[in-house]
Amino acid sequence: MSAITHPTADPATAAAVLSKAVARAAERLGLSRALLARVLGVSPATVTRLYAGSYRLERSRKEWEFAVLLVRLFRSLDSIVGEESAARAWLNSTNLGLNARPIELIRDTEGLVRVVHYLDASRGRV
Repeated sequence: MSAITHPTADPATAAAVLSKAVARAAERLGLSRALLARVLGVSPATVTRLYAGSYRLERSRKEWEFAVLLVRLFRSLDSIVGEESAARAWLNSTNLGLNARPIELIRDTEGLVRVVHYLDASRGRV
């Protein structure tokens, strides 16, 4: 269990770690700030503050759970494909197993969870 999800971890440290991790994951996956705002369920202005380091995600809000899922998606995809360009291509390509483009699915909660579960299952087969 990581500091991000461990219930006894220092809340300020966990918030800083997850806030930085989700911003980096979004950058490496080529997600726009507008899309990140939609995935996290926050305003575009909040995402701008997140990138600037003046906003930290809060464990008590849904944004925390969505951020954990997005970081999990990134880590799973990175372990499968190994490079950013391949990860970006995978996100933007039609996936027959998901019956859609993953980049479109992650725009809502159900789709984000589907993509994470699909990647977890794919990683388990390797």
